[in-house]
Amino acid sequence: MIKFYPILKSTIWGGEKIVKFKHSSSEMHQVGESWEVSDVVGNASIVCEGEQTGKSLQELVDLMGESLIGAENARRFGNEFPLLIKFIDAHDDLSIQVHPDDETAIRQGKQRGKTEMWYVLESDTGAHLYNGLKKKITPEEYKEMVENGTICDALARYEVREGDVFFIPAGRIHSIGKGCFVVEIQQTSDITYRIYDFKRRDKNGNYRELHTKEAAESIDYSVKSDYRTHYTPKKNEGVELVRCPYFTTSLYDLDEPMTIDYSDLDSFVILIGLKGEGTVTSSNGQHTTLCAGETILLPATTEEVRIEGTIKLLETYV
Repeated sequence: MIKFYPILKSTIWGGEKIVKFKHSSSEMHQVGESWEVSDVVGNASIVCEGEQTGKSLQELVDLMGESLIGAENARRFGNEFPLLIKFIDAHDDLSIQVHPDDETAIRQGKQRGKTEMWYVLESDTGAHLYNGLKKKITPEEYKEMVENGTICDALARYEVREGDVFFIPAGRIHSIGKGCFVVEIQQTSDITYRIYDFKRRDKNGNYRELHTKEAAESIDYSVKSDYRTHYTPKKNEGVELVRCPYFTTSLYDLDEPMTIDYSDLDSFVILIGLKGEGTVTSSNGQHTTLCAGETILLPATTEEVRIEGTIKLLETYV
């Protein structure tokens, strides 16, 4: 079981929830993101405890290979860890944005696209986000709406509360709005195409760069009646939230001890603490705590874990 130092990022739209949520001693302000598990170049997670302390996630993948990530993942992704896990706190609206799919990203000279999901943590009253188109528009209408600042009129807007889930496949226009506090699970990719940024200026007084051409090539113009992921909460059993080619994520809300069997799973597993605290013990006798705001990486060789305590957590794997 592996824990990493969080990578805290101060942003122009960041708030003050993350440091408190993680019980961090950091004096950083406007922390918009905490990268919990990352193999993004230049932002590699570093192990914070145990015999691997000080090693980067990339070094662990190089050292452990398929025993860390799983045989099929090793064939599919080589020596790259395939998921990026973040906490995101939006004190202000994030830009309206889109991510390309793998095929489009490669065509644009990038390594891969980005599919992701959000699980909403305790957010401000009235917190909202955008996810998907609410009406049909053409590429020409899209361009006009970006130019005249009305693109939000075409987007599905949701007020959110704790426990809401949104899946964001590559190509879907989206934005995290003011007051939202979320967990983000995504492909290992840092590609974001800004469509519209509310005419904000950066700390130097400049408008932030927009990626109008790349975004236009990436958008899925299909329309759905509802973009929220619906599920029935249950106590003391796993509830699957999202299953896609890039990750499978389930929610556990536990107040009784539970053993989870991973013996038939050919993948690492990531556990993300949402609320409360517990103890995680693996089949080889390793044990560690898991509290709200903490993340644990279980190697693919883990056959089972026993979780004890009163804790709500996300489980995700590829």
